[in-house]
Amino acid sequence: MSIRTILFDLDGTLIDTNELIIASFTHTIEQYSDRPYERKEILDFIGPPLRDSLSKVNPAKVEEMIVTYRKHNIENHNSYVKAYDGVVETIKTLKKQGYRLGIVTTKMRNTVQMGLELTGLDGLFETVITLDDVKNAKPHPEPIVKALSHLDSQASEALMVGDNTHDIEAGQNAGTKTAGVAWTIKGREVLDNLKPDYMLTHMSELVEITGG
Repeated sequence: MSIRTILFDLDGTLIDTNELIIASFTHTIEQYSDRPYERKEILDFIGPPLRDSLSKVNPAKVEEMIVTYRKHNIENHNSYVKAYDGVVETIKTLKKQGYRLGIVTTKMRNTVQMGLELTGLDGLFETVITLDDVKNAKPHPEPIVKALSHLDSQASEALMVGDNTHDIEAGQNAGTKTAGVAWTIKGREVLDNLKPDYMLTHMSELVEITGG
């Protein structure tokens, strides 16, 4: 069956939030950790739910750390965040061609909305599944299953696009096709190891893959 539905992760896939995330983690860790963290260590925190990452730094102070992180993240959001090259044009093209489009992210809804509005992506997706909407985050299939349900779509006709291992694993767990993005900050070989169906070097390649 051909692809009719495309689901996207947000951070690191459609919009570049990497330096914002790293800055927010660094700001938080400086206050709550008994040691500094190297950039490479912080990269491992990108992707999973915030609570999971911060609990590894100081499990006794997770709630305070979340508040500190989010305050820094929101205050500095618009200085850092931008869409990756070709993303807005590609999404508009796919929407015009009739594809069902959705976002599946481990972020909270308020910061998701900030990113979509800032980058000109707001209103282009029929469903946006955030961490607020599910009990189980990616790589559990629940967020993808929920998005497909909202779009009245089947896994067999869907593609999950993401920059992180849990994006590819979630798609595989839900039974969709998967596409990694070579611009992932963790290095494309991390995704290659999971054998996604496609590896994008530029978002516009989606138009060719889907036969548009």
